[in-house]
Amino acid sequence: MVKVSRGRCLLQDWLDLKGMSQAELSRRTGYAARMISFYCSGSRPMSTSAMYIISRVLGIHMEYLYEWKMK
Repeated sequence: MVKVSRGRCLLQDWLDLKGMSQAELSRRTGYAARMISFYCSGSRPMSTSAMYIISRVLGIHMEYLYEWKMK
């Protein structure tokens, strides 16, 4: 059976690419700026709902928010 796990969080890369600050993403999603910072640094993983909301704001597929590893 194939196992899939999250690798590095790519959120900060996407914010840089879209020209959006963490503060702006916080305002647009309603997530605390501290949580956005945790997500960007990889300190805390995003929940599925956070991935969905953030991906909608960024206009990307939610699976693009992380590098994925298959074993």
